Amino acid sequence: MKQSGRSYNSYFFFIILLAGLIFVLTQIKSYSEEYTRSELIQDMEEDNIEEMYVIPNEESPTGYLEVTLKSGVDKKLYATDITKLEDLVREYGYDPVVENVKKDSWILTTLIPLIVVIIVVMFLFMMMSAQNSGGGAAAKMMNFGKSRAKMTSGDKNVTFDKVAGLREEKEELEEIVDFLKEPGRFTRVGARIPKGVLLEGPPGTGKTLLAKAVAGEAGVPFFSISGSDFVEMYVGVGASRVRDLFEEAKKNAPCIVFIDEIDAVARRRGTGMGGGHDEREQTLNQLLVEMDGFGVNEGIIVMAATNRVDILDPAIMRPGRFDRKVAVGVPDVGGREEILKVHSQNKPLADNVDLEQIARTTAGFTGADLENLLNEAAIIAAKKDKVYLSQEDIKKAFVKVGIGAEKRSRIISSKEKEITAYHEAGHAILFHVLPDVGPVYAVSIIPTGNGAAGYTMPLPERDEMFMTKGRMLQDIMVSLGGRIAEEIIFKDITTGASSDIKKATKEARRMVTRYGMSDNIGVICYDDDDDEVFIGRDLAHAKTHSEVISGEIDREVKKIIDDCYAKAKEIILQHREVLNKCAGLLLEKEKISREEFEALFDRENSSDISGVEALL
Repeated sequence: MKQSGRSYNSYFFFIILLAGLIFVLTQIKSYSEEYTRSELIQDMEEDNIEEMYVIPNEESPTGYLEVTLKSGVDKKLYATDITKLEDLVREYGYDPVVENVKKDSWILTTLIPLIVVIIVVMFLFMMMSAQNSGGGAAAKMMNFGKSRAKMTSGDKNVTFDKVAGLREEKEELEEIVDFLKEPGRFTRVGARIPKGVLLEGPPGTGKTLLAKAVAGEAGVPFFSISGSDFVEMYVGVGASRVRDLFEEAKKNAPCIVFIDEIDAVARRRGTGMGGGHDEREQTLNQLLVEMDGFGVNEGIIVMAATNRVDILDPAIMRPGRFDRKVAVGVPDVGGREEILKVHSQNKPLADNVDLEQIARTTAGFTGADLENLLNEAAIIAAKKDKVYLSQEDIKKAFVKVGIGAEKRSRIISSKEKEITAYHEAGHAILFHVLPDVGPVYAVSIIPTGNGAAGYTMPLPERDEMFMTKGRMLQDIMVSLGGRIAEEIIFKDITTGASSDIKKATKEARRMVTRYGMSDNIGVICYDDDDDEVFIGRDLAHAKTHSEVISGEIDREVKKIIDDCYAKAKEIILQHREVLNKCAGLLLEKEKISREEFEALFDRENSSDISGVEALL
């Protein structure tokens, strides 16, 4: 946003610092160290003195003696009776230079006080001028109430052509662009342009990029601000910034106002400890009025982005404020391929790089994840001093992004390596044998940056919109595979499976309380909004079920875990030979690929699918 000018405070503090610096410099003397009377006598006896000055003070007979030694060091000796000190020096044969009585500098006595008075008068004059011109109080001077939005005239470099993988989302927003370019087409038939467009979706899916593309396509002024920029510790500042933002937008209409992470300011009211006087709620109330109140904001389109649409206030979600909600989801395989092509335009790729294959193996990746994947691959290639990216570089980046950097330098005992090898082999066998959890991409016993002693990385081969009960049960079985393998081989268990147990328990509890996948509990939801509590509204909120139901839920969760544990253990026992071979190969190579792992299954083991299906 256009600023009203540099604050007077900056000039005032700069002048004060400059005056203080001048004052300090005038106090600095040319001599350095002080020394005692005995040291002076010793230096005179040794003929170690080059020059000597007797300087009396105005308060006679005090003064001091400045001495320059032959070594070039300056000394200073104070005296309560400077005449006696002068007589002592002459007794040793020295004829010191006696200077006149020193007086205060005119800079200290006249100039500095004059400068300070002038500064104070100028500062008071500027304060009075600001008040007379309507500037008002200190809040105006310090620009607390000014909006922090940044205005651009539309970045022509960011258009819909630069946004890949969001075909339907772009089609919805093209109507906004058409209205900004040709509003007459819509107004003559009585159409009203949506006042607000809310972009909702997971982080990294391209919500902010879409807003920039709308501004670039329309070529209109674009005000961008974060939701957290409105809220301050001072009450009323956020509301003032909202008013200032829309006043500036009215001057540049038609335009787009984009509020990123709007959940920081538009969270549901009544959920804080401050009641209706909460600063954030005052800011939200002002935003509601500006978007659709008594005032008219013609030509201003408010766009906002959030990944927490569930916590927004209902008043801001109604038609007339945010008329449209555009869901920006995770791209499908075709969208991922388009995104990879965009992000690889400025990266030299080898002939063996297959973007279509990468798109198939990156199910669940957002646009930001894909950009980061290619960037990590470019970093890996640069470390090898290569001039292009190969498929191998992208595979290594895929593991690094999905699991974490490998810590090959970490020293691990042979016993721990063996335990880790069997643990990961147990996971890998279940990934391979169970039909719905996907094949294995890589198995490793190299420690990673997230604290894991090893990893088994699956390879999702298809996009899935929802999970089936069978798939969720198989996920639980895979999570328990490492613990089962440790128990079978070592007749003992370790703490290494703690995160796996936590994941399996969480999945089983969701099946019972949220998805209604329990025969005993029934098709009833006992889960409370992702277990998140709004302070003030739900702090003392009663449970939605009784203690009896809580006990039933716990028993049902335990039953699911126990059944999955038993089935997974039986499968691993059926493939115990592969378990031993996989662990041995891991101890030998530390990391094996999908092809190497699948080669461990002979025809007899790999064809035993009917037994697994009967077990499931």
